[in-house]
Amino acid sequence: MPFELPKLNYAFDALEPNIDAKTMEIHHGKHHQAYINNLNAAAANSEIENMSIEDICKSISKYPMSVRNNGGGHFNHSLFWTIMAPNSGGIPNNEVAKAIETDLGGFEKFKTDFSQAGATRFGSGWAWLCIKTDGKLCICSTPNQDNPLMDISECKGIPILAMDVWEHAYYLNYQNRRPDYMNAFFNVINWNKVNELYLIAKH
Repeated sequence: MPFELPKLNYAFDALEPNIDAKTMEIHHGKHHQAYINNLNAAAANSEIENMSIEDICKSISKYPMSVRNNGGGHFNHSLFWTIMAPNSGGIPNNEVAKAIETDLGGFEKFKTDFSQAGATRFGSGWAWLCIKTDGKLCICSTPNQDNPLMDISECKGIPILAMDVWEHAYYLNYQNRRPDYMNAFFNVINWNKVNELYLIAKH
């Protein structure tokens, strides 16, 4: 199979109490695996079998909705797992932190605006921190499993931070309290990884 479930770099319970072990186990092993299974089925005997998930997203308008939904689900979650880590969160002090200060008006404003992007996404979707073509940071959100790499997205850029606001990301612990989940998410952001992705995208 061309697409496989990436391993987590931490245990299911490593993000507690912010994100509970059962949610992580189901989210990673069931939801993400389902996107991969469906993507592999859609990719069988087609050109996308040998393409990277990033390149698939960049030309997503060429492919059926099954590829858009499941390919997006695979890319989005693969990024999501890496930008969370135990013993993380806090206020970053690195290159991306300087860019947040310069481009987005400082960390507190970024936190407010990023949370707002997640809170106002009706139904299911994602909030993003991206680098635009001009090198500046921007905050936006996408519906369902769309992402800023997709050529059909109104929100375009290279994503370096993703927050899943589908109910399956938080419902076991937070029920309908999306704002509480988003507050907790800031406690597990792996700013070292976000900074690494920022530096790669800038070069």
